[in-house]
Amino acid sequence: MSFVTSPLSPLFNASKPLSLRVRACAADVPDFFSVDWLESRRKRPFGPRLSFSAEDAVRYQLDALMFNDQPRPDYGIEVMYRFAGFDPFERSTYFGPFFDLGQFERFRRIFHHSSYRVLLGHRERKILSSLNVKEDCYKQRVWIRGARPEEEETFQFTMTQRVGGSWDGYWLTESVLHDGDTFSGGVAY
Repeated sequence: MSFVTSPLSPLFNASKPLSLRVRACAADVPDFFSVDWLESRRKRPFGPRLSFSAEDAVRYQLDALMFNDQPRPDYGIEVMYRFAGFDPFERSTYFGPFFDLGQFERFRRIFHHSSYRVLLGHRERKILSSLNVKEDCYKQRVWIRGARPEEEETFQFTMTQRVGGSWDGYWLTESVLHDGDTFSGGVAY
């Protein structure tokens, strides 16, 4: 990143041509950013990265759910919400039926529902199958052993790779579906 030094800077020398007053360094922060901008970029919350493959994205989400309450309560669910590829202003089929998931609290409550809570703090998991449906669509079925006795469930993750816009090339979660009759008794969200 290159920029011109400020006239108030000790490096500024009006007698030098402009080309000599320009310096480049990846760690330099332009004047229009706050002083702590670079440090805040290093501390950005965990979520989708351009370098993640679809398999990586599923694995990182499951890791976050395994240690859901670290470093704070429901942090794993926050990570899932960051990977979620739904429009927060429209009803979503992320969990199967149409739900309004625009608010994080509604999303969080579904994870605490009996059929999805097995994911929170789970002890073991095994990939049952993986399939590249299309170039930009990936599905993975995962068996989960929960923290509670005899708690076992199977889930299907559907990942889509975005094309265009600010998420171009990122793998986001289109849905996480339970293999059973998930919401037969209804859910208060």
